Amino acid sequence: MKILLVEDDRTIASGLVYSLEQEHFNTVLCYNVISAKKVIVEQLDELTLCLFDLSLPDGSGYELCTMVKERSDIPVIFLTAVDDEVNVVMGLDMGADDYITKPFRIRELLSRINSVLRRYDKQNQPKTMLEIQDIMINTLEGKVYKKGKEILLTALEYRLLLIFASHIGQVLSRNQLLQQIWDVAGDFVNDNTLTVYIKRLREKCEEDPKNPTIIITVRGLGYKVGDLHVT
Repeated sequence: MKILLVEDDRTIASGLVYSLEQEHFNTVLCYNVISAKKVIVEQLDELTLCLFDLSLPDGSGYELCTMVKERSDIPVIFLTAVDDEVNVVMGLDMGADDYITKPFRIRELLSRINSVLRRYDKQNQPKTMLEIQDIMINTLEGKVYKKGKEILLTALEYRLLLIFASHIGQVLSRNQLLQQIWDVAGDFVNDNTLTVYIKRLREKCEEDPKNPTIIITVRGLGYKVGDLHVT
């Protein structure tokens, strides 16, 4: 598997390349935006994952993330020294799959990489039945069951649940959700409407909607869902 690493700090970059290659990742290293763009244009089909530093001497990782996501659906993880909600949300809205704040331990980074790759592998498998805790989604029939009993969802609620089920473990910002459910049922969807639909979905799916364990709020960032089983 080939990883594109873009990091302008040569000491950090050297250590990351060594650690990644010890884990049998083939690493392409760039120190700036212009050289990274060349790799994206010429080698994107060969890449498995991208690691982008946010602050680069001739631009930012945001620019590279946008370029990658416009061309391919491969995971992007940001490396950032800025532990700031605004910057994190901006990256997530651009399609980034995860971020890790410097300084970090290499084992933590490797864990994040493997987690994202597992998630993408599950997303690319043929899916007929999805299970999230005691919720089962039959994608062929478009039906949802809780503890074996069918629960009735509107088209938009069903679409929202599928989005969560397709991004297990990934934090999804409100903007990302809005972009994916916009007008799916012929209705106007804004930020307030999204809040209402998440509330309704929790009321139908959660044991205790006031203390959700399926659709979890990540303070300041958005929402995520955990524990998916694919059959």
